[in-house]
Amino acid sequence: MNSEELIRLSESHSAHNYHPLPVVISSAEGAWVTDVEGKRYLDCLAGYSSLNFGHGNPAILAAAREQLDRLTLTSRAFYHDRFAAFVTGLSELCGKDMVLPMNTGAEAVETAIKVARKWGYEVKGVAPDQANIVVMEDNFHGRTTTIVGFSTDPDSRDGFGPFTPGFRIVKYGSAEAVREAIDENTVAVLLEPVQGEAGVLVPPDGYLAAVREICTDNNVLFVADEIQSGLGRTGDTFACDHERVVPDMYVLGKALGGGVVPVSAVVANTDVMGVIGPGQHGSTFGGNPLACAVGDAVIGLLKTGEYQARARELGAFLHARLAEMGPGVVAVRGRGLWAGIDIDPSLGTGRQISEALMRRGVLVKDTHGSTIRLAPPLVVSRDDLEWALDQLSAVLREARA
Repeated sequence: MNSEELIRLSESHSAHNYHPLPVVISSAEGAWVTDVEGKRYLDCLAGYSSLNFGHGNPAILAAAREQLDRLTLTSRAFYHDRFAAFVTGLSELCGKDMVLPMNTGAEAVETAIKVARKWGYEVKGVAPDQANIVVMEDNFHGRTTTIVGFSTDPDSRDGFGPFTPGFRIVKYGSAEAVREAIDENTVAVLLEPVQGEAGVLVPPDGYLAAVREICTDNNVLFVADEIQSGLGRTGDTFACDHERVVPDMYVLGKALGGGVVPVSAVVANTDVMGVIGPGQHGSTFGGNPLACAVGDAVIGLLKTGEYQARARELGAFLHARLAEMGPGVVAVRGRGLWAGIDIDPSLGTGRQISEALMRRGVLVKDTHGSTIRLAPPLVVSRDDLEWALDQLSAVLREARA
C-alpha cells in the first residue's frame, strides 16, 4: 500500500492521540529514514533522543540479535545472566550504587516518585501521607495520571482528573522559587536539567548547582529527569554534568534502549534506593534479558566518549549556523546537538514549518505554537547537518516571500 492508503487506515483504526506528519517510514539507517515510496529524509528528531546512536546502530543490533536467539524474558521472578552486567555498568556510568530498571520513561518517573516518598517516610521522618515534591512549570515527565496531574500544559492535563496530591509547582529556572516551596514535608525536587518538550529550555547558569545546594541544605532529594537530556545529547553523558552537579537520583530512558526496545531506569545510592523491598515495586518486563543486552551495548558506546564529543562539536556548529539564520528566527535555545527554534509566527506555525521541511526531506517536530525542535542522531554527519540547516534557511526565505 502507498502512504496515502496506510495513513487512511491508521487514522480510521487507531486512537488520535498523535498528529503525525504525513510521512510513512519503512526503513532507516544512521540518520536517514526512507518512506514506502522510496523517498529519503534526514531524521532530525531521533525519536525524541531515543535514537541518539542512530537507526540500526551495528553494536546495538548485534547485541539484540545475539540475545534474541538465547533468551528474551524471564521476569524478575528469577535471575538471568544479562542482569548483573547491565546494572553494574549503569551504576558505574552514573557513579551510583543501585539501579531499578523499568521500561518506559514515564514508568521511571513514577518509580522515582515512589522511591522519594518512601525515603521521605522511612529516612527523613515525614509524617505518613504528608510528603510533597517540588516540580517545575512547563515540565514534561510523561503522561500517566499522576504525572499529568502536575503538568501545566492544558493538553496534557485537562479532562484527566482527579489528580494525585502532593506536588508543588514552581517557576523553572528560579532557585529562589524552589527554596520558598520547600517545607519540612518536602522529600524531593524533580526537574529536567533541560526542558525538552517545552521547547528545549535551558535554565540560567548556576541554577542546577543552586538547586543541588538547596536540596542538600534541606535534606531533600534532587531528582534529575535525564530521559531526553541524558546519555550524550547535550555533549556530556548527563546534562547535569555541565554544572558538575550530581543529583541523588537519575531518571533515565529513551536512548538507554538504543532505539530497539523500551528501557528505563532509576539510579541512586543505597541510602536512597535501599528503602525499596521485595514486592514494593516491579515490572514484568523491567530488566528483561533483551533490554539488559541492549542497555549494556548502549553503556559501552557511552564509555568511549565518542558520542558526547560528537554532540559537543556538531552542537557548536548547529548553534553557530542557527545564530546566523537571520530574519524569521525569533530565538534559539539549546545545548549540544539539541535546539529549540522559535519561528516568527507571521511566517507560519511550527506545524507548517515542519511540513515544509518534510517536503524538502528533513523531519523535525513542532511544539507550542511556532517552535520547532532539532535533535538529530549523534551519528549525523556535519555535511548532512549543514544540508538540513540549508533547507530550514530556504523554507524561511520562501515563507518571507
